[in-house]
Formats: sequence, structure tokens, C-alpha cells
Amino acid sequence: MLKNGQIAPDFTLPRDGGSLVTLSDLRGQAVVLFFYPKDNTPGCTTESIAFTAMKAEFEAANTTILGVSKDSVASHDKFRTKHDLGVALISDVDGDLCERYGVWGEKNNYGRKYMGITRTTVLIDDQGKIAQIWNKVRVKGHVEDVLAAAQAL
Repeated sequence: MLKNGQIAPDFTLPRDGGSLVTLSDLRGQAVVLFFYPKDNTPGCTTESIAFTAMKAEFEAANTTILGVSKDSVASHDKFRTKHDLGVALISDVDGDLCERYGVWGEKNNYGRKYMGITRTTVLIDDQGKIAQIWNKVRVKGHVEDVLAAAQAL
């Protein structure tokens, strides 16, 4: 399990548009990784739009926002275009990043058990250390909480 103060696991993965993102290349700025279950689902859409709406405030706090799901780059491209999203969306198709960040696990929905991504946000400071983790995120008001934490770094 990840803990505040430890170095965030590094990664290099494709993002929407087809380029690659390497976490360690972003040192010198804070990074928000928000893990979400699936493109174009209600909660994930609401969360992604909320992060997009506050992107300028995060940039003013020297913070980059990266959304992560197991969807393909093509799915991310469609999702980003459909909802005019302004945040980068990382494709973790094989689920390795989700496993390393501890967000992949058993979920229960109306008695049905299945494996999936638990909505989680990780704030990483400008030195690459985990500053804060939000588990089992409720979307309403969440982006404002993350922004406040980023501004406090």
C-alpha cells in the first residue's frame, strides 16, 4: 500500500493523442493522478469535467493533472473530444500502473462482485513524493479538496 512521503512509482505510458508521459519527467511540479473506472460513465465524466474546469487554478499552483484508466488511447481520444476535456488521459491497458498504485481490486455493485478500478486520487509533490491519497473518492467537491492540497504544497 502506498503511503504519504514515499516516492511515487514511476511510469511511462501512452496518453490521449498518442504521445508518452513519464512521471519522473514531471519533477519540479506537483502531479495529480486521478484514477477512474471508465471513459464516458457518469461519475468519470463529471470528475474529468471538474478537473478540466479548474485546470488554470492547478496550473497556477504548479500542478499537472493526469487522469488514468484502463481504457485505450483511442477511447481516451473520443472521451476527451466528446466532453472537451483539457486534462491528459493516461492509458493503462494492461493495468500495471493501477496495480502498483493499489487501485485495482474487487468491487461490489448491487451484490455483483467484479474486478475494477477504485476511484482514487494521488497528489505527488514536486520532488516525486506522495503528498496525499484520496481513496474511494466521491466526486462532488473532490476537485476543490485536491486543489486546496496542491495549493498548500
